Amino acid sequence: MTDLLDHWVRQAGSAVLLDGFHALKHALRFGAEVPVAVTTDRAATLALAGELAPDVREALDALLTEVDAASYATLVPRPHPTGVAALAVRPSREANLRRLAHAPRTAPIVVLDEPRNLGNAGAVIRLAAGFGATGVITTGTLDPWHPTVVRGGAGLHFATAVERMAVAELPDGPVYALDPEGEDIRGTKLPDDAVLAFGSERTGLSADLRARADHLLRLPMRPQVSSYNLATSVAMTLYHWSAL
Repeated sequence: MTDLLDHWVRQAGSAVLLDGFHALKHALRFGAEVPVAVTTDRAATLALAGELAPDVREALDALLTEVDAASYATLVPRPHPTGVAALAVRPSREANLRRLAHAPRTAPIVVLDEPRNLGNAGAVIRLAAGFGATGVITTGTLDPWHPTVVRGGAGLHFATAVERMAVAELPDGPVYALDPEGEDIRGTKLPDDAVLAFGSERTGLSADLRARADHLLRLPMRPQVSSYNLATSVAMTLYHWSAL
């Protein structure tokens, strides 16, 4: 037990915390390298895998180490209801940048321009993975690999390319930015190589991103409704892309 905890501490500084069963499940499904994983109830976790994720049960059986609740609580900032946690190796920035720059793209890239809310960023990454987007880029100060973002993304960072970049570094492709002053999105077919940009929850698009945009689009919205949640806006836009 002491060796495992020491190993965890050594790895934690550079590794990605997978917080909960579903985050670990998704990371394994999409090829993450997971050197250590713990659970407070090994039998219950394997039973859950057998019910919800039989495709990764064998991998979990080989990987999981049972620890007591007190030891588990020292490894995570906030214990997860499933009592599962793991550390994964973060994909290299170089590999992600290659994926984002690869042409021709068959699915859009989502850009979150100076987002503020860690949970919203995680929800967007989960959405992007579900739609098969090429990747998610954040600009500004928010770290898209922050543990709270990874928790909100349910480990699906490993299913798409997630990086932080400056606006000037964005990959090539037509930039479609969502803005209340834009054209109604329902009249536009979004190309597969689109870069879909969404402003921050409070202040909207930055001046740099607005200047980079090739097209401004707006989502349909009832008068006197102020805005949609960021993740909802991304979901509506990706659905529009996928449906046409």
